[in-house]
Amino acid sequence: MTQFTPSLPYMLSNPSSSMNKNNQIPTKPWFPTSKALSTFGDTNCMEQLLVHCANAIETNDVTLAQQILWVLNNIAPQDGDSNQRLAYSFLRALTNRAAKTGTCKMLVEQVYSSAHNNLTVDTHRFSVIELANFVDLTPWHRFGFAAANAAILEATEGFSVIHIVDLSSTHCMQIPTLIDAIANRHEVAPLIKLTVSDHANSSDHELPPKLDLSYEELGSKLVNFARSRNVTLEFRVVSSSYTNGFASLIEHLQVQRLVYSGEALVINCHMMLHYIPDETLSDSNSYVYDSISSSSSITSATTTTSLRSLFLKALRGLDPTLVVLVDEDVDLTSNNLVNRLRSAFNYLWIPYDTVETFLPRGSKQRQWYEADICWKIENVIAHEGVQRVERVEPIGKWEQRMRNANFQGIGFGEECVGEVKAMLDEHAAGWGLKKEDECIVLTWKGHNVVFASAWLNA
Repeated sequence: MTQFTPSLPYMLSNPSSSMNKNNQIPTKPWFPTSKALSTFGDTNCMEQLLVHCANAIETNDVTLAQQILWVLNNIAPQDGDSNQRLAYSFLRALTNRAAKTGTCKMLVEQVYSSAHNNLTVDTHRFSVIELANFVDLTPWHRFGFAAANAAILEATEGFSVIHIVDLSSTHCMQIPTLIDAIANRHEVAPLIKLTVSDHANSSDHELPPKLDLSYEELGSKLVNFARSRNVTLEFRVVSSSYTNGFASLIEHLQVQRLVYSGEALVINCHMMLHYIPDETLSDSNSYVYDSISSSSSITSATTTTSLRSLFLKALRGLDPTLVVLVDEDVDLTSNNLVNRLRSAFNYLWIPYDTVETFLPRGSKQRQWYEADICWKIENVIAHEGVQRVERVEPIGKWEQRMRNANFQGIGFGEECVGEVKAMLDEHAAGWGLKKEDECIVLTWKGHNVVFASAWLNA
């Protein structure tokens, strides 16, 4: 998508919309005509309006924010085309932000609530079957599953015990296909130990997609499935959260490595590490890892260290057989709202565009899919501090972090690439695959979407 031009739409500078003496919102807000509204319909102009609205909210310019919100409210219906639905989600997020910002709070009732009574994003709670079908809708997750499974099979060849630590936003949806692959590859399958964190299924830190059963129940289903494939699976849940860099999980794994040093340890990170806070830490804030590691590289955190960097160094200290890192290729970490909005708008049009190709309007699956994207947009735009958890980093930043933690990328072989391509053939023609350095990248109409990378100890 083309970036917007910086000029303000001429219609929004109408002098008749100025504030009154008491600095109150005018009782009769200015409306553009229906003919004028049609000039705002293209994607670049929608982006421009959203950016100007964000600037107005940040500077507490109630009049300008009101004008732009009225225009967006008329050109971005919730049930419009993919670009209109995208803009609507950003409109909702900006309105939520305005509700927390100075005199802009007044805008919510006067400009928005009359047409849209519910500003809360209602995300669906999936059953296991629903979530499996949901994940299969697009390659967004399946791409990482296919790449990771191929790398895991290759790296764990010859081990009688494979310990997989699954840090995934999709509640172990990758594991059944991995169990299948292991069963097909071995006459006598190795013992599989599966450790998960309950971060995404806790009431305090629940992230979409949401699951309608506990991890203990999920584990029982996975154990039974593995048994049906003649694979022995041990399932363990560790109470741990991304908010402190999975410190409890790291501590648990350190103890496990002392007891079971001969097993293959695989750390499978699927769109989860970007929830670990990325802010620079002070020495006093590094206490989380001080008590669980004797490594000087962990305990001597400096003012240039972030919690996610400490987490990666702690992983390196576990001497894993393989680390797989899969995530979205976009930068949503900026402290500047407008920069985040631009990045998010020029990336999150992709999921709206993809569902347009195969899910009809009114479809429950489309509503669930877009509600999860809307949740992400709201988190990126409307929240700050610890509440803003969608802090995705691009491929280059993660590569730098992994190398700084003393990992080396190993790339993906032709067999893996072939399996990923075969999976993509099951989906719409717009999906593609390309290599960047040692990573492989999922693309939609030529735009980077998700990257997958595999790492060994350097």
